[in-house]
Amino acid sequence: MLLLLSCPLEVAQRRIPGLDDVMKTIAFALLVAVCACGPRQVEVRTAAPAPAENALQVTNNLTQSVNVYVTYNGTDQFVQQVRPTTSLRLPVRGIPAGSTVSLKAVTVDGMHTYTRQNIVLNGTYIFPIP
Repeated sequence: MLLLLSCPLEVAQRRIPGLDDVMKTIAFALLVAVCACGPRQVEVRTAAPAPAENALQVTNNLTQSVNVYVTYNGTDQFVQQVRPTTSLRLPVRGIPAGSTVSLKAVTVDGMHTYTRQNIVLNGTYIFPIP
């Protein structure tokens, strides 16, 4: 029985050189890992609301396609081609909401042009072509 009690003292007296430094390094690494993996405070926010998108609701009642343009500050901006007897919602990008524009639809053969002047773009504007 006495031998068992004296064993821990003998082990304590026989230290491995540098073992204390290794144990301290391992303990520090474990402490860092536990702190890094612990709970974190997270801030959740919603994104700012997207601005209203300007768009045209173009209904082409013709028997041929038309090219749709928006004229802003004297410059024609091609929007999209609309096939015959089709209704499409066309987004108008690069023009601020509330801007005054002109709309133009030109048949693909170039024979007919349909226009609307002084349109204020706010949301979706309905642009029927005869």
